[in-house]
Parts: sequence; C-alpha cells; structure tokens
Amino acid sequence: MDKNKRYANPVVEQRADPWIYKHTDGYYYFTASVPEYDRIELRRSTTLAGLKEAEPSVVWRKYETGPLSANIWAPEIHEIDGKWYIYFAAARTTETKDGLFDHRMYALENASANPLEGKWEEKGQIRTQWDSFALDATVFRHRGVIYYVWAQKDPDIPGNSNLYISAMENPWTLKGKQVMLAKPEYDWEVIGFLVNEGPAVLKRNGRLFLSYSASATDHHYCMGLLTADEDADLLEPKSWSKSPAPVFRTNEEASLYGPGHNSFTVSEDGEDVLVYHARDYKDIEGDPLYDPNRHTRAQVFGWKDDGTPDFGLPK
Repeated sequence: MDKNKRYANPVVEQRADPWIYKHTDGYYYFTASVPEYDRIELRRSTTLAGLKEAEPSVVWRKYETGPLSANIWAPEIHEIDGKWYIYFAAARTTETKDGLFDHRMYALENASANPLEGKWEEKGQIRTQWDSFALDATVFRHRGVIYYVWAQKDPDIPGNSNLYISAMENPWTLKGKQVMLAKPEYDWEVIGFLVNEGPAVLKRNGRLFLSYSASATDHHYCMGLLTADEDADLLEPKSWSKSPAPVFRTNEEASLYGPGHNSFTVSEDGEDVLVYHARDYKDIEGDPLYDPNRHTRAQVFGWKDDGTPDFGLPK
C-alpha cells in the first residue's frame, strides 16, 4: 500500500497554514488561516479524515480597527500545563510598507477542557527584541523548558523574515536570549521574497527536526529542515544544521504546487503524518496570498536510514 495515498486529500479545502494537534482526549484539533483572514476557527474529530466534515467553531474574530484588525494569519493551538493556547499573527492594515506587512504575534488562553467551548482570553502581544514584522509562532517543550520559535524581520538583515528561538517565562512571555537559527541564504529560499517562516518541530530518533517554509507563496514555496541533537543547547545556533536542499517541494507530475507551512501529527495507528497546504494549479491571478485555494493535505511519511525524515513529494 502506498502510504501517501491513505488520506483522501485535500483533508480540508481552502485552509492554508494548517495546524493539526492530536490531544490525549483522542481528538484531532484543527485550525488554519481562512481565506477572509478575519477570524480564528477550530474544529475537531476523532479521525483525520473526519476533519473535512467537522463543524467549525469561531473562537475569535478580528477587531474593526487597531493592531488586531487585519490579516489574521496562521493560528496554532497548543495545550500547555492544562490550558489551551492559540498563537496567531495580526496586522493593523492589509497595506505593506517597504514590501512588508505590519504583523505582530499574539496569544489567546482558554482553561476549558474542550477548546471549542469556554472563553478565550487575549493575553496580548508576544514581545520580542524588535518591534517589527513577526509571525508564524510555534511552541514546543523539551526537557522541562517551553521554547518559542517564530519568523521575524531583523531591521539590519535584508529580506522578509528569519527564524528565531527563545525560552518562555510563561506561554505568552519570552525570557532570556533570543537567537537567530536560520535566514534565507540558498537559491531556493529567496525566490520572489527572502523568506524563512512557518516553523514546526518534531522530536524523533534522538534529534529535533525543525521544518520551515521558504520563498514566495506561489509554486516556488517549499520546505527546508533544521536538525539538532536532543542533548544540544537549543539556544546555540551552531547546534542546528540546515539542509542545503528543500526537503519538500512542488510536484509537477501530481499538479501539486507550493507545498509548505506544515505541521506534524500522527495517524490513528501512530504513524508520522505531514500536514501542509498546496494548490492544484500553478498559474495564479494577482497576489498569491489572496488566492483562496491553498488546501490542507496530509500524508504519512517515513524515515531514512540515517534517522532523518523522508517526506517524499506531495501526492
């Protein structure tokens, strides 16, 4: 059996930047950017395939004005110490300045057992060392420490966004040093825009794998990979090595274009699953960001003999 054919893709249509989290309660929780960029939705199902028909619940909407009033992007849901958190990016305007949007990063908290119910409290902006374009935050716990990884524009580095990591004081506050893990440098990372964004972390085989996405959001969009030993100092940039080539990219034969902004989950029987968005056509009219047809897809992936993930191609 071809593992990549297991799921009837797309899992959810017109949902970009997908995040699927399988909780200990047996549910898969799903959130993603909606085409209108105006709200945060959650849905859940006991199966990955069931997410397609699961009823979405709107848990937060953008404001009419102010810093949370435009382009609500890339929400992620996490459970930390018995509470639920959603991390997302928001802007004041859909306009750009010097080629950049004005997104900042924010957090919501919910103490309910079921995050589709109860009250979501705004915990405010997650502050970093610069007040600049920032987005695509993810969190993970390693050896008792909660880490925050995100994409941001350093005013002194050309390009759109680099990847950074910091330890957290609590789920909405960073502490200690903030260090850059990666910046766009290879040819495949700088097509259209100089971008490293959309990080996601997977721990397997004594290592931490940090996937990310690069280049413009058209058919050039693709995924790279950083790798660190589980015993390494994760706040030391030299602990992480970057793959010199994309690890997941457009598959012309299958007509799947611009795969990226992924997350990781496990199948119903425990196999590793790559969740990502892609389009099924190459030519886009206008700005790719406002083309709604980046669909959420999922496929089981395997492992190479050296213990690194083998994502294959979008199928």
